[in-house]
Amino acid sequence: MKLTVCGATGGTGREVVRQALEAGHEVTAVVRDPARLPGDLTGVRVVTADVTDPRSLRPAMEGRDAVISGLGPRSRKLARDGVVAPATRGILSALEVCGVRRFVAVSAAPVGPSPQGDPFLDRRIMTPLIRRFLRDVYTDLGAMEEAVRAGDTDWTVMRPPRLLDRPRTGTYRLAVGGNVPGGRRIARSDLAHAILALLDDPATVRQVVGIAY
Repeated sequence: MKLTVCGATGGTGREVVRQALEAGHEVTAVVRDPARLPGDLTGVRVVTADVTDPRSLRPAMEGRDAVISGLGPRSRKLARDGVVAPATRGILSALEVCGVRRFVAVSAAPVGPSPQGDPFLDRRIMTPLIRRFLRDVYTDLGAMEEAVRAGDTDWTVMRPPRLLDRPRTGTYRLAVGGNVPGGRRIARSDLAHAILALLDDPATVRQVVGIAY
């Protein structure tokens, strides 16, 4: 497939790019600063663009089979002003102009409701505390999800819990339509693996998908 990855210099974005190249996909990486892209990602086409500007994104979107956004706020301070939602609106506008249908965006598990079967400690204590501490982050991601739902793409929103920098296992749980009960963590490498695996899965189109160990 011909794929474009936005947020390619972030932890999840780098994993998506790396695994997509390993799988033989043709990959375009959208970055603000090319110097932050690891040098070992040979074979990737790099496009420097402002993700909030649809016109600057068009060279990276035209002729693509799917676009993946690994964008996320780098701090609570940045999230307070809104980072991911405005960027996603720019991406969605570019997708519409370029005629790209498939879009996958990364959100976070606390944006959605706690699933049935969640342990009492998670449902009543841990998750509410996390939501309160990172309120601005989840407000930004929630606005991003609203923008995605309002768009006219074949979208999927991934909702991982705490992200880890660990090797890929290929073994994890998915929940189409909600969060994974008792899911507390997932490696970025496994999140990237799942994103690539569900690109051609019609059951995940216009759905949120929870993922966790």
